[in-house]
Amino acid sequence: MHISDAARLVFLALESAPAGSVLHAVGEEGVPMRQVADVIAARTGLPAAAVDPEQLGVFGALLGGDQPATAVTTRQLLSWEPSGPTLIEDLEAGYYTD
Repeated sequence: MHISDAARLVFLALESAPAGSVLHAVGEEGVPMRQVADVIAARTGLPAAAVDPEQLGVFGALLGGDQPATAVTTRQLLSWEPSGPTLIEDLEAGYYTD
């Protein structure tokens, strides 16, 4: 999620969320890691290639595993909708590589 969306969500949570609420801050769902790798590769000029997850140790499980997350309840509870750039749009803009 974009930092502007995260900041807005923190503000809404502090102002409006009932005590003890469990909030999930997810700007978008299901962004494939391969798509992220391809954008980073294009921005850096480095190749993107498949890697055996076991070569990456614990990070292999984290990066290669399906970790679904949703903010549906958070959005409904706080009337919050992310409006900043998506992860791919943000990476493509080049702020992290320029």
